[in-house]
Amino acid sequence: MDPESAEAMRTLVSKGVLGAGVLATDDIHGDYEKLKARGVEFLQEPQERPYGTEAIFRDDSGNWFSFTQPRGDLDLDKDWAC
Repeated sequence: MDPESAEAMRTLVSKGVLGAGVLATDDIHGDYEKLKARGVEFLQEPQERPYGTEAIFRDDSGNWFSFTQPRGDLDLDKDWAC
C-alpha cells in the first residue's frame, strides 16, 4: 500500500467509519479468551455459523470486526434459521 493510501486508511479507522472487517483464526475459542482478557470489547461470543465459528468485536473507534474460524466446508445439514 502506498503512503497516501495508508494514511487515508488510518484516517478512516480512527474516525470509526471503516465499517466492518474480517479476521481469521485457527483457534477461535482460545484467541477469544486471550483478547477478552486484554480488554477487547466483544459484541458477540463465539457462535457456530454455516461458514465456521464467529465472534464479533468492536475497536476503540467503533469499527466492528468478524473474528472467524472458518469451517472447511459449508455446513448445510443444520437448520441455521434464527
